[in-house]
Amino acid sequence: MIDDCFSHDSYLIRQKFWKFLGAAFHIYDPQGNLAFYSKQKAFKLREDIRLYSDESMQTEILTIQARNIIDFSASYDVMDPITGEKVGALRRKGLRSLMRDQWHVLDPNDEPICIIEEDSLFKALVRRMVDFASIFMPQRYTGKVGERVVCQFRQNFNPFIKKISLDFSADHDDLLDRRLGVAAAVLLCAIEGRQG
Repeated sequence: MIDDCFSHDSYLIRQKFWKFLGAAFHIYDPQGNLAFYSKQKAFKLREDIRLYSDESMQTEILTIQARNIIDFSASYDVMDPITGEKVGALRRKGLRSLMRDQWHVLDPNDEPICIIEEDSLFKALVRRMVDFASIFMPQRYTGKVGERVVCQFRQNFNPFIKKISLDFSADHDDLLDRRLGVAAAVLLCAIEGRQG
């Protein structure tokens, strides 16, 4: 049942509006059904984001936790709380991300398997230098394993509701674990949204 939730080719991540005590996200499958509910704990020194099977938060199915309190090139471990296994990790490339966001997706042994990068240097710079530029140029990211595109993230921005579309349809050979892709999308929504 839980594995089925990670079997879709696309998802829509929507940040809950007016959530003051920690961010909350609804993650929908292609049919518009709730696939996951995500809660980011408030007042934590280290980022701590949990994915649940629904809003009741009875069944935790994925955790995303920062390794350090302050880390310019932050690393986030993605864990399966049911089995206790480390699914992998996500590492933000600190200095590089000042100009253009880049994340490395790591396997359970911290070996790089995928790079997720913002769409273009020019657009990235404009978003950082011009207030409200993301309204007219929403962020887009592409995830690649080698030269093969495995996922795409597209921010559907409006002033009130933050949404990110996640598309795995190019990953015909299942090169990227969907759990890591969903975790990356939630992090992009939660973490990257604070920079500008």
